[in-house]
Amino acid sequence: MSADQLRRVLGPVGATCVVIGAIIGVGIFFTPSSVAKLAGSSGMALAAWAVGGFIAMMGALTFASLGRVYSGAGAQYEILRDAYGPLPAFLFVFCNATAIQAGATAIIAIVCMENIGVLVRGAAPAGSTLAAGSAALIVGLALVNVFGVRFGSGVQNFTVFAKVIVLITIVVLAALITPAAPPPAASVASSAAAAAQSAGAADLPLLAVLFAAIVPTFFSYGGWQHALWIAGEVRDARRNVPLAIMLGVSLVVLVYVSSNWAYLRLLGFEGVSSSPTLAADAISAVWPRYGRTVIAAGVAISALGVLNAQLLSGPRLVYRMAADGRFFAAFARVHGSWGTPIAAILLIGGLALVLLFAAGRDGVDKLLAGVVFIDGVFFALTGLAPLVLRRRPTLAAPEFGYGYPVVPLIFVLGEVGIMFGAYAAPATRQAALIGVGWIVAAAAVFLIRFRRPASRPA
Repeated sequence: MSADQLRRVLGPVGATCVVIGAIIGVGIFFTPSSVAKLAGSSGMALAAWAVGGFIAMMGALTFASLGRVYSGAGAQYEILRDAYGPLPAFLFVFCNATAIQAGATAIIAIVCMENIGVLVRGAAPAGSTLAAGSAALIVGLALVNVFGVRFGSGVQNFTVFAKVIVLITIVVLAALITPAAPPPAASVASSAAAAAQSAGAADLPLLAVLFAAIVPTFFSYGGWQHALWIAGEVRDARRNVPLAIMLGVSLVVLVYVSSNWAYLRLLGFEGVSSSPTLAADAISAVWPRYGRTVIAAGVAISALGVLNAQLLSGPRLVYRMAADGRFFAAFARVHGSWGTPIAAILLIGGLALVLLFAAGRDGVDKLLAGVVFIDGVFFALTGLAPLVLRRRPTLAAPEFGYGYPVVPLIFVLGEVGIMFGAYAAPATRQAALIGVGWIVAAAAVFLIRFRRPASRPA
């Protein structure tokens, strides 16, 4: 089958659940602690989530505009290829498949298995039991997605509704139950002194502190691009893909900002910034008997949803690049009965298993930290793509709506600011060097093997 012969079976609800499920992962249950440490005050922490949400909305509008023009499988690959040529497009898919998707799949499977252990046995498994259980989750969900996009979408829809309900429960409890000692509100304007003393933020100007705090929020916000990856299987994609991106990101921003308000209300700034199990501590403050069980279930379901999203949409990028003749032809084949790119799905799952057993959690964490930073470069390039494509004489000038060109420029500037914030933090700066090395390795692979397109499979 060709790149245009995947089955369009997903409607607007399924596409929106792909977006929400890819964005809301396990980060919102833990990341606010890291944001608070970097921000230095509750006001700056909420500002970081709000500004991160604003940048995410600009990105959603930009990608929604692109989705009106590009509606095939792995559309983000096509966008980067048409705007900048085959090398940047290859680098994006190569780094995404070999590190970001595979690494995220391995880490999320571990988190999911740990929380399943808490639910079933009251304690997280460790050692070979944890590794075997995580591997079983990867293999199981890979097979679910091999058997058809409807099966993978069904898992996605269930997990999305479940995780949103858990987060809304936290917000409702915070709104209905007054803490014994409500923390004093802190305005953004009065938080500069506190932020300057926060961990990792000493000697940084206020703007740098803000963008350093936005970095982890934006990693939690990322994921709307999955709608472009799976656009080839969405009905009426030119309408439903932009709709899914905009609805999905709008809901996520609302849920994230509300959840952070709830954490701060229930635990106070010191409690949020020092908690290693943030969501569990927050809900246990008002629901001590069942709070930790509810959160363990929420994290497990949320992790399962993100794990499924990696295996549902990520392989479509590999498939599309192979269909373009820039990767091995076997990955461009679609199963005649199930309508899925089996080889591409098994590639992501197989790489995740290799990383799981070879690198372990710490090794994969380091890999992800570096390559996710570089992923910001590809976000920025995709954001600039509408401006580039409009000026390409070889292409029919597409019409990009939703605030063009102001919205894409705001998104790109936000991405640049986030990369600056990541570079300003020493730990992230070191990790970025790993990403640079990965990019160089990917470029070498392209120049040696895929610079000239291979013949496309029938």
